[in-house]
Amino acid sequence: MKIIIIVPARMGSRRLKGKVLKKLKKFSLLYILVNRLKKAKFVDKIVISTTKKREDNLIVKYCKKYKINFFRGSSLNVAKRISDTASYYKATAFIRINGDSPLIDYRIIDKAYKIFKNKKPDLVTNIFPRSFPVGQSVEIMKSKLLKDNLLKFKSKIYKEHVTKFFYKNKKKFKIINLKNPKNYSKKKFAIDTPKDLERLENLNLTKKNLFKIDMKSIIRLSNEKI
Repeated sequence: MKIIIIVPARMGSRRLKGKVLKKLKKFSLLYILVNRLKKAKFVDKIVISTTKKREDNLIVKYCKKYKINFFRGSSLNVAKRISDTASYYKATAFIRINGDSPLIDYRIIDKAYKIFKNKKPDLVTNIFPRSFPVGQSVEIMKSKLLKDNLLKFKSKIYKEHVTKFFYKNKKKFKIINLKNPKNYSKKKFAIDTPKDLERLENLNLTKKNLFKIDMKSIIRLSNEKI
């Protein structure tokens, strides 16, 4: 089984334009994210899935500079772009990690992967329902499953939010949810706004721990700021 991590990323975020290349502790969010993802086990490739829009040439240029795999596809249909990315890299399955989640804990990815490999469901997720912080979301699914259902994505919301169709039709699919022992769903470590970026910048994250700090430690640091 060939499994890849797909990171949807674009420059055109409405609330924080160009956020994936914004700096946190002097490193771009994309650089931090990719280097944290590299620590995940059993992953064949990490691919940035961006659009064909001119503004996203900056992401492509960045990927080329740091030798990061990338794919360019539809700007309007994110689901199709991700499906096309998986097809291009001949992936049996893919792990979707949002580009606005630089502090994703690769250990959660490893746990989700083990479930996916052993239980062989259609989809493994940790947001159905959510018990992990926003910014620690992991979804693993079969590439064929997404490709075979794309034509059913009639609604714009399904095209934008890749897995929402499967959650809406949960009885038709085998979905396993990874639950955290304690509910941290109200915590947020994703970056959508300038305030989100400022909040993470104010955490005691050092160059030494930035690329390996785990979720629990990030939560502890965030609690110290309260």
